[in-house]
Amino acid sequence: MKKVEFSPSLMTMDLNKFKEQITFLNDHADSFHVDIMDGHYVPNITLSPWFIQEVRKISTLPVSAHLMVTDPAPWVEKLIDINCEWICMHVEVLDGLAFRLIDQIHDAGLKAGVVLNPETPIDTIFPYIDIVDKVTIMTVDPGFAGQRFIEGALDKIVQLRELREKMNYNYVIEMDGSSNRKSFKRIDAAGPDVYIIGRSGLFGLAEDIEKSWEIMNRDYQEATGKVLV
Repeated sequence: MKKVEFSPSLMTMDLNKFKEQITFLNDHADSFHVDIMDGHYVPNITLSPWFIQEVRKISTLPVSAHLMVTDPAPWVEKLIDINCEWICMHVEVLDGLAFRLIDQIHDAGLKAGVVLNPETPIDTIFPYIDIVDKVTIMTVDPGFAGQRFIEGALDKIVQLRELREKMNYNYVIEMDGSSNRKSFKRIDAAGPDVYIIGRSGLFGLAEDIEKSWEIMNRDYQEATGKVLV
């Protein structure tokens, strides 16, 4: 059985403990998830390519940038400039841009992902599903931490797994939103490859990041019967 991966969402980390938390997670997590919001696609403004560069001064883990922006093109260029390993764009703003931006990311030797809001059906990405490297399913509305878990969105993860097997596609399936003790069992049943974990699943569990990771590991094991490696 393939090991699932855990990608901490750095929007929810304690920035007062930036070095401590990044250093610890560098040895335990599989990648970092960085939300970039422009204040238009969603009302918040959060992290940036500069933040990714600061993370890289401490960590060797790959970084996945989640673009919650109305115009992804200039952001893609900035992320290519810093060689961000994964660049993930919302399908809701990709009409007329998808092939050009995916090709641009691939031409730079990087990986292209697409992100679907809870109400966005997977057939939206069928025109280019064969060339994307990752599909992220939102199980909360985008733009805010701490929202309620939208369980119905998990059905899309199951559909994507079945489609990947049937068509021999190569994309990674990721879930984003309220991944924690209460939802681990339901998420595990859907079967994503990557869990994005934020405040409720990791950073808010204890003051110390090592203790938080231990609690998360225990919560996951109790819910699924599986142990994180």
